[in-house]
Amino acid sequence: MKRTLETIDYHEDTEEMAMFAKALGHPTRIAILRHLEKSCSCFTGEIVDIFPLAQSTISQHLKELKNAGLIKGELNPPKVKYCIDNDNWNKAKSLFCDFFDINERNTSCSV
Repeated sequence: MKRTLETIDYHEDTEEMAMFAKALGHPTRIAILRHLEKSCSCFTGEIVDIFPLAQSTISQHLKELKNAGLIKGELNPPKVKYCIDNDNWNKAKSLFCDFFDINERNTSCSV
């Protein structure tokens, strides 16, 4: 197969799933999501108090989750209140459930 510099056109769901997976690719982000899911919403400072990480590190993790659409932030100067973005959260759950369900049925790979 000849390799080229052209990009691959992926299905929109595939790109969305990859974006969600990337955002979920760090244990701190998963822990933040679990906390937000339990508490419904939380200010940045409260999240910083829970995790033994620098405020700037927590902010970077929140930014990644927000960029992926898994959380949303509401500005209440000088604070930001974060919560789960239910629409995208449900979309991510659906994409991953469909993906793993399909792969579970096709487990004929022998190694």
